[in-house]
Amino acid sequence: QVQLVESGGGLVQPGGSLRLSCAASRSIVRINDMGWYRQAPEKQRELVASITSSGRPNYADSVRGRFNISRDNAANTVYLQMNSLKPEDTAVYYCHADSSLGLRRWGQGTLVTVSL
Repeated sequence: QVQLVESGGGLVQPGGSLRLSCAASRSIVRINDMGWYRQAPEKQRELVASITSSGRPNYADSVRGRFNISRDNAANTVYLQMNSLKPEDTAVYYCHADSSLGLRRWGQGTLVTVSL
């Protein structure tokens, strides 16, 4: 089973940028959708962005135009470039990977805090 490790979270001021990385323990070529969810305190986990095996992205309305998801199959890594960050983007961000059998694996999460 693939293991996912997120990195790149941290503290950033409003309007700033961060890039999250999700490194898989094996090739992601045959993995279907990969993406990012986030969970803020006392809120449900929500989709941020996902990308298909062919590279087609999908974004939540709240981040469209500010975030960009990309996938590097050679590096077994998915990235989330986050620009124009807002305080409401503060959350733990989780990477996921969906196998061809429909099984979903999650990473451990990385904390993003947007604050002065």
